[in-house]
Amino acid sequence: MAGAARPRVLLADDHPALLKALRRLLQPACDVVGEVTVGTAVVDATQRLMPDVVVLDLAMPELNGLEACCQITNATPQTKVVILTATDDPDVRQRAIEMGAFAFVLKQFATTELPNAIERAVRDAPARRR
Repeated sequence: MAGAARPRVLLADDHPALLKALRRLLQPACDVVGEVTVGTAVVDATQRLMPDVVVLDLAMPELNGLEACCQITNATPQTKVVILTATDDPDVRQRAIEMGAFAFVLKQFATTELPNAIERAVRDAPARRR
């Protein structure tokens, strides 16, 4: 991501310790603009903060990640959603893509695959004002 504006990323997972680890992982190349632990909050935060990418867990309280993904992509289509989950189920992966997810990353591969997925999401997104 050298030479380009740093991607603005919103993190959503119901485990605060994982949010802290994801922030450490992503901060060298991304601006983490917020962290949320509840599904309904990620939808609100996305509309308020307008991140380039939302990193979203599927297992969220109040609103699951699939529904949150659908609401985010409908309300703010310029924001890309990267699903980060422990669920390695091809049917769930397909459903996430159908709901608007840009990428699907397994948590066990987050350190290597998540930064790449964010980079691809930003590279593939149409240019927008900051």
